Amino acid sequence: MKKGGILKCNSINLGISNLINNLNKSQKMKISNILFLLLLTLFISVCNLSAQRYSQLVDPLIGSEGNGLGCGYCYIGATYPFGMVQFSPGFFTPQRGFGITQLSGAGCANMGNFPVLPLVGVLDKSPDDMDGFKQYVEVNEANAGFLSVTMEDNTLAELTVNQRSGIARFSFDGEKGTVLIGSGVSATSVNNSRVEITSASTCEGFAYGGEFCGSETRYKVYFAAEFGREASDFGTWMKGNLLESAKLAYGKNSGAYFSFDTKTDNNVEYRIAISFVSIMNARENLRQSATEDSFDAYRESASKVWDENIGKIKVASDNKDNLVQFYTHFYHALIHPNLVSDFNGEYIGADYKIHKAQKGREVYSSFSVWDTYRTQAQLVAMLYPKEASDMMQSLVEFADQAGGYGRWILSNIETGIMQGDPTPILIANSYAFGATDFDLESAFSHMKKGATIPRLYSQDSEIRPFLRGYNEVGIAPASMLLEYTSTDYAIGQFARQALKNEKEASFFIKRSNNWKNLYNPKLNWLCSRNEDGTWKSIQNDWREATHKHYFWMVPYDLETLIDTIGGKKVAEARLDTLFKRLDASYDEDWFAAGNEPDFQVPWIYNWTDSPEKTNKVIQRIFNEMYNSSPSGLPGNDDLGAMGAWYVFASVGLYPMIPGVGGFSVNIPRFADVTIQFPEGKLNITGGSKEASEIRELRVNGEKIKQLWLDWNDLKNGGEIKIKTR
Repeated sequence: MKKGGILKCNSINLGISNLINNLNKSQKMKISNILFLLLLTLFISVCNLSAQRYSQLVDPLIGSEGNGLGCGYCYIGATYPFGMVQFSPGFFTPQRGFGITQLSGAGCANMGNFPVLPLVGVLDKSPDDMDGFKQYVEVNEANAGFLSVTMEDNTLAELTVNQRSGIARFSFDGEKGTVLIGSGVSATSVNNSRVEITSASTCEGFAYGGEFCGSETRYKVYFAAEFGREASDFGTWMKGNLLESAKLAYGKNSGAYFSFDTKTDNNVEYRIAISFVSIMNARENLRQSATEDSFDAYRESASKVWDENIGKIKVASDNKDNLVQFYTHFYHALIHPNLVSDFNGEYIGADYKIHKAQKGREVYSSFSVWDTYRTQAQLVAMLYPKEASDMMQSLVEFADQAGGYGRWILSNIETGIMQGDPTPILIANSYAFGATDFDLESAFSHMKKGATIPRLYSQDSEIRPFLRGYNEVGIAPASMLLEYTSTDYAIGQFARQALKNEKEASFFIKRSNNWKNLYNPKLNWLCSRNEDGTWKSIQNDWREATHKHYFWMVPYDLETLIDTIGGKKVAEARLDTLFKRLDASYDEDWFAAGNEPDFQVPWIYNWTDSPEKTNKVIQRIFNEMYNSSPSGLPGNDDLGAMGAWYVFASVGLYPMIPGVGGFSVNIPRFADVTIQFPEGKLNITGGSKEASEIRELRVNGEKIKQLWLDWNDLKNGGEIKIKTR
């Protein structure tokens, strides 16, 4: 009766039909209309319920273990689609309890503000930095929007969320239970914080951010929290000092605690909301988030929201493990960017001032742009044009306030992490795939300034280092230059599509040819060079990869690249060598399935005479580099970048070219895929996990000879039929 973990209603229907057919005529006559209606109602209810339980197919443990490049860095706790809070044990600091702010898939310790930790008994010494505790000992259940774990002292901790608040239920195995809330504790470090106990069941406070991947993150975040009942005792701590009955604490390694009588009622419910603006806004976020009357109701609400969201793509499979992997990666792609504006619309800008979102808009942050411009931005724009437009407007307003676009934005901080000038690509990609409702003129203005004015800064980070040489002689360090040329091409496409400005489009698209300045004919490779034209070592100037990875990062001009090195046979042989292995680290010369510069490379076979190798390589990546274990990702998920790669590769459509709405085609992993776009449903049939050659491709009945599909031909829905062998 089950197919791939989702109940198939046809089986129930067949069973009922067989039962009725086996009755004789008199028995059939005795079945009352009421019984028939009851059976029909049950049948419909069960089928509808089962068909919508996509949240239960999500396994947040996938990608939650490991270290280094080959680790997903995914948190296991409760989150909400693009929601403001992420309620979870920290990946790097699970011993400190459950923080309310996290980044999914980021490879450095981050955020983890206001961790809450339940303990059996009463507190007899200061928790200090909260590092003296043990992490949870068992995960009882984890799915989209819910986590249940057992602590070392047998306390049961259950977490769920809604859009702007976290909700917990702690079940204590003892006569007393204590809950710690770390105000001066996070996943990194907090030097300035404050917490005030405002009643026997409430507290509030603030903390400053710490750091992220070596960059200081000076955001300020406020919280308001409340328990479902009053505590019998409470107090605070500051570093090594336990302050019984005190109502105030501040500074590094500080917090508040509440103790409860749990002899007759061992459950304690807890809610917390945050704001990046003020305590008053945190209180209001908490108040307006009080939409249910019990923990179980909040949990069910979160599950339904996830059912609706990840149900936008429906795939059919007899293999439940394949379904779990697909929906988990899709789930990862819908966590960030996350809300930072409050219920009243206020948010903190990049200028550290309070701003108000435009009417009808939300403001978002957590933009891992160098990663997400390649995959995740397109997926979000296709499925969520309203939210994606608000995200683009958020980036435009950040640039208004900061002086230009950032590369990696956390809260209201440009961290300056990674290289290139990726935000124009992300904006152009989002526009090309349907997110068109934002300030297009201002968006382009910031693109152009950042791409042409040397020494322009976004907060404290230079937008395009080495821009003077790039402007004058078309030279910059190799991998950085390839990022700049992709950005230039995307800017040109944005100018053409969004503004109908052919003059600007021509300028930037022509400038994207600067990649040719890296071609070293003696080596037949792209190679870094000095501004005087002399060549550097081929090993120089490749960020987190080698020359063999970055060589292919000219997705907008692959025909020229391939012709330059000697044609399709040479390109195919070079690709074959790269794909001998799939697990390269940064300094190894074969393919790195876990690293963004390699994401698009499997589809480059579609530009050779052997497009079947695209499918063979993608199947190898699925089979060799991904699995459903906690270490089942080949690299950092990077705020959904890798999750979105998995989704695109699974449905057979990959967004290849910067600023261009279209897909390079591969064989889908599933035989039947339905994608719900805002303007219609797209059905894709004929997928296979074994076939390697596309024999025939039809879109809405029309036979397509090339392995490229235009987004405009798909966005209103329709049908893709694939025949393989």
